[in-house]
Amino acid sequence: MKGGLPQVFTLCSVILLVASVAGAADIFLDWNVSFDWNIRPVLFRQPVITINGMFPGPLINSTTNDMIHVNIFNNIDEPLLMTWNGIQQRLNSWQDGVSGTNCPIKPGRNWTYEFQVKDQIGSFFYFPSTNFQRAAGGFGPLRVNNRDVILVPFPKPEAEFDLLIGDWHSIPYKDVRGILANKHMRLSPALYILINGKAPYNNVWGGEYESLKVEHGKTYRLRISNVGNALSFNFRIQNHQMILVETEGSYTDQIVLDSLDVHVGQSYSVLFTANQQESDYYIVASPTQIDTRNYPNINGVAVLHYANSNTQLSGPLPPGPDQLDRVFSINQAKSIRWNLTTGAARPNPQGTFNVTNVTISQTFILHGSEAELGDRRCYTINNVSYLTLSTPLKLADYFVNGSGVYQLDAFPTNSVNQEAALGTSVVTGNHKGWIELVFKNDLDVMDSWHLDGFGFYVVGFGDGEWNPASRETYNLYNPVVRSTVQVYPGGWTAVYAYLDNPGMWNLRSQRLENWYLGEEMYVRVHDNDLNPAKERPPPENLLLCGIFAPKGSPPAPAPAVSSAPALSPLGDW
Repeated sequence: MKGGLPQVFTLCSVILLVASVAGAADIFLDWNVSFDWNIRPVLFRQPVITINGMFPGPLINSTTNDMIHVNIFNNIDEPLLMTWNGIQQRLNSWQDGVSGTNCPIKPGRNWTYEFQVKDQIGSFFYFPSTNFQRAAGGFGPLRVNNRDVILVPFPKPEAEFDLLIGDWHSIPYKDVRGILANKHMRLSPALYILINGKAPYNNVWGGEYESLKVEHGKTYRLRISNVGNALSFNFRIQNHQMILVETEGSYTDQIVLDSLDVHVGQSYSVLFTANQQESDYYIVASPTQIDTRNYPNINGVAVLHYANSNTQLSGPLPPGPDQLDRVFSINQAKSIRWNLTTGAARPNPQGTFNVTNVTISQTFILHGSEAELGDRRCYTINNVSYLTLSTPLKLADYFVNGSGVYQLDAFPTNSVNQEAALGTSVVTGNHKGWIELVFKNDLDVMDSWHLDGFGFYVVGFGDGEWNPASRETYNLYNPVVRSTVQVYPGGWTAVYAYLDNPGMWNLRSQRLENWYLGEEMYVRVHDNDLNPAKERPPPENLLLCGIFAPKGSPPAPAPAVSSAPALSPLGDW
């Protein structure tokens, strides 16, 4: 079908789709995505992106192998893409919802995403992926539960709570974009951390706070996600210990924690038992790995409320580890290991799949850093800042083999350009090969990285420069598998991934400013066999844009211009 636009789809592809969902449920959702100026999570009035009037958006509660159909009506004033953070989109990067794979949904239009949560379990979230929109909301929780035939490696909790936690700016997101576009201005850290879109407890402007109601003696599961823009946070519950059980699709060795560091884009599940005196207790998410001591009130604060409690909260917040204690944070990260004895999406124990003796076919050493290009500031990978095209790479790959749109493998995967440059970075990932990715953070702030379509085996952390001898420090026995991994300032993180999922896959910083200003690239994993069992064909409702836009289509709308007053270079402060 290459060389022309799709007209019909083969019977075998339809049969494949039916077979792929046999024994699983279809989940149909209609979402209206809109601005709401009446929700005021902080003191200042600003547009919040809601889904069906909800902020955060509704829970997608699915089970392994379910097919999810999300019909999204775009009622905001600019194009919209929705991505499913950590959902691997097996054989189907057409539904990934990032600029390299999909045409956006234009204002006033709708489009239906259809994807399968195949061979996955765990805690994830979704969010709008372009135009810095995640800073305005539009995110929500996504659960993938075990099939009944596969045991969960802990007793069924009394209830589960989704906690979407993240830093929040006090100015409209379009004005934040204006700050980022000016190399003479700097975006200050956000002054607020929201928990489920709600203000901290006992805030001075009277905003609603989050409260979790529990019964004495019962055990509960918290699914915690960092949906913020930039800040890592340390999570803790006053006087209660937690047991770590899962992260982004992997069951972990169950370790007891007083607090947990959660970095941008990451999700965890913890268990806790309401075993304290019946009272109210603080739930706290405070910034970590950044010095905010001059601004001590940047905390997300919710309430753990025992059902028979008559005692209101008072006193100071429970302390966590020192904000700048790098050793604590790294040691905790290294202690998070795969549970090798339990099944997850399949009955096979997770330890059936290991990286002890794999053969690495590719190594990419990727430096995340900052640069200036003309009148703009940008973030780069190996000194190349990503240039987003009007034509999605996946469309170009399918119709014209990328010709005239992008150049494959022009990006330096193991060296750093001498001069900063713009480029549409697309590299080959060897199909069914093992890749080693070394993320080097040349910045003085935390970074985190995510590869759509795959899970990472997190094999190593280190300070300074990585070199081949660093492999001697890797944990190849039971590294946890997850979709987003943190990289400490001045340090490196090494991961392995098995590239068995054909498609065009986004590799990016999850830190929103970095991503928005160019710290991303694409990995093309290709199989020449056009059998749809290898990779699904384009969906029947495929949107076309860029050089493939239907003739006579109106041009894309210009970005909306905010009427808010100009801001000083100090941003939020």
